Amino acid sequence: MRGRLFAPAATMLLLAGTAGCSGASGPRPGPAPPARLVAYGGCDALLEDLRSATADKVGPTGFEDMPLLPKDGVWALGGGKLPADALPAQEHSTTNAHEPGADEPDLVKTDGRRIVAVANQRLRVIDPAGRKITHTLKLPGSTRFDHGELLLSGDRALVLADHVPPVAGGEPPPGHAGRATRLTLVDLSGTPKIIGTMTSDTEYLDARQHGSTVRVVVRRTHPRIALPGGTDREDAIEENRVEVWKAPLEAWLPAFRLGDGRTYRTPCDQVSRPSAYKGTSTVTVLTLDLAKGLGDPQAVTITAEGSTVYGNGQSLYVTGMDMAPFRSQARKAPEPATDIYKFDVSGNGRPRYAASGSVKGFLLNQYSMSDYNGNLRLATTTDRNSPTSQSSVHVLAQHGERLDQVGRIDGLGRGERIHSVRFIGSAAYVVTFRRTDPLYVLDLANPGRPVRTGELKITGYSAYLHPVAGGRLLGVGQDAGASGRTTGLQVSLFDVSGAPRRIDAYTVPGTTSQVEFDPHAFLYRPKSGLTVVPMTRPGARTAEALALKVTGDAVTKVGTVRHPGLYLGNAVTRSLIVGGTLWTTSEAGAYATDAATLENGDWLPYD
Repeated sequence: MRGRLFAPAATMLLLAGTAGCSGASGPRPGPAPPARLVAYGGCDALLEDLRSATADKVGPTGFEDMPLLPKDGVWALGGGKLPADALPAQEHSTTNAHEPGADEPDLVKTDGRRIVAVANQRLRVIDPAGRKITHTLKLPGSTRFDHGELLLSGDRALVLADHVPPVAGGEPPPGHAGRATRLTLVDLSGTPKIIGTMTSDTEYLDARQHGSTVRVVVRRTHPRIALPGGTDREDAIEENRVEVWKAPLEAWLPAFRLGDGRTYRTPCDQVSRPSAYKGTSTVTVLTLDLAKGLGDPQAVTITAEGSTVYGNGQSLYVTGMDMAPFRSQARKAPEPATDIYKFDVSGNGRPRYAASGSVKGFLLNQYSMSDYNGNLRLATTTDRNSPTSQSSVHVLAQHGERLDQVGRIDGLGRGERIHSVRFIGSAAYVVTFRRTDPLYVLDLANPGRPVRTGELKITGYSAYLHPVAGGRLLGVGQDAGASGRTTGLQVSLFDVSGAPRRIDAYTVPGTTSQVEFDPHAFLYRPKSGLTVVPMTRPGARTAEALALKVTGDAVTKVGTVRHPGLYLGNAVTRSLIVGGTLWTTSEAGAYATDAATLENGDWLPYD
């Protein structure tokens, strides 16, 4: 049975918008070409398409940019009591998430009664009132290659780990491409205990939480097929293709294995592909209710690339690009295009495909997207490494199962690329950079006719933008000289109520901040204006964070928090507030200081 055109009950993909309005003169990238979604009515057609697409991509030594798998075809997956409700909840900060209705995984979480942190493959529970670590739990399958983060729901914590499974002979060799996802559900009502695990031979991408429901997005970039290879190129390619055509469906569709032995896969009728091409990669969205434990993840899958996740609690967007044309030997590569897949996640069950679309260019990160008044806004750069690059903001409206472009403004930062984006209400703020930092202000109140209302050029750039009290905008990034060479951390305060202007800035020469690439590291308290950003000094052996006060038209230094001791390669990763205490954490431990004075410090080392 061949693939059929998508019906609303299945999964998703890809439809381009119509041409929008341009707010700038000059060349316009135009809308991406239209495409349709094909859903599969059975496993036979799905397997045939996967084999066909994969056979076209094998070479004499493996799959394009991936080395040969081991001969067995897979990497093995590794396998003082105080009730929490007795602790009083204090006023506390939360993870700096993009949207208030969609919590994001982080290294540290707090509910005001306890702090839960993941570091060095262990989960630790901290009593913020007593300033002590009450429990430490080693996580299963942990190795020094794992990267974990967590979500918190009541007395349950879900640890999500990007896991590098072991291979024969010990540690993975350089360039090892094997990835795995490990989910661990922990009961925190007393002494922490593991009450469920799930593993899969996928790469963990991201997750979003609304209430106790968590949507986990994973991907598999290559099928799990052992290819023999060989010394003769033509013979090796043919032998590899033979193995591809013999491979079962399980080589492409990942398995999700529970700790009790149950295994789940995506049903074939919940798998779809873009009609424009047949993919070999898969992106899967899982649904878990933490209140009920880990069970059937109600998976839906697309055979396409996936890279960026954005959600607001009602809708979940996954974007990706078909990278095959860029890996080819063609003299002229096609214009890059980002494909957008939208899911309705307003319920608690399996995500429902809503619509799909495509826009020209690359996205920087999830802050390049915003769902507002029923429209999706996106900021893209046409070519990140070209002097002819430019950036655009697109507005897409949902029409049935399509995301159609209804408006667009082009010509932002010619010869530059986007370094940060923030959508706030009907306004958009876009920072591009090569030698100077144009901060563009756009009015999107009329989705069909976006308008550029302001532009500010200064040295340096902002890598993260955050709205602060008084209608101001705070930027965290790098200062730079006239040539564009960066010189150190820069925190800028902008007035964007009219023509944009920078009204104050604080710089620390020779430093960088994790906030520049991870907004979860940023802390801002609107009532007090307290702003905390981690700092890193090249060659330094101390972990430190810069505390500032942002009020009115000024950014002033409160002080610096330095963790005691010397920790080569260590750094402050997160800051949070519980009651009147500022907590800063690193992989070495947690440090508690008075939030107003930065004094009365207590160091809690992670043993």
